Amino acid sequence: MNRDTRTALMDLAEHTVRSRGFDGFSYADLAEAIGIRKASIHYHFPTKAKLSEALIERYQTSLQQGLTEIDAAHASACARLKALIALYRGALHDGQTVCLCVAFSTCRESLSDTVIARVGAVRAMVLQWITATFELGQRDGSVSAILGPADEAQATLAMLEGAHLAARTEEDLAVFDAATRLLRARCQ
Repeated sequence: MNRDTRTALMDLAEHTVRSRGFDGFSYADLAEAIGIRKASIHYHFPTKAKLSEALIERYQTSLQQGLTEIDAAHASACARLKALIALYRGALHDGQTVCLCVAFSTCRESLSDTVIARVGAVRAMVLQWITATFELGQRDGSVSAILGPADEAQATLAMLEGAHLAARTEEDLAVFDAATRLLRARCQ
């Protein structure tokens, strides 16, 4: 199995986890969709737990890169928060998927301790970034009524994740937009 097949397996598995949940697919499903034998998947991912570890590792790297790009592209806290909202909105794919952390969180009992810890680390990374963004907002005045950067970060991440679940349930991006409207309105 070449590197492209490994990437194709990870891409398909991530999309499936994000749309149907971690428990919503098997190696047989992946093998059929990619056109390989089920046993071939075990070459790169001996277990579904190993596959989930690879997925969350790749997701963390990608999300960190996305946050770094937001910082580089936007000077104000307001612009950064709007870009974060757009990043999360884009992950919904017209209400058909949720972000990988939300998808994994909904099936926590099926995950290895390693993946559960990694999901926590990803969330901590995002919380740290949002906290720093609200701290910037206090300094640059681009976000109104900041009560406390760490509390704002917790509320913002919970809002984004909850908006993902609601938009996925309704298969409607307007639900996400409505849920994030108040935060966007606080930007000046």
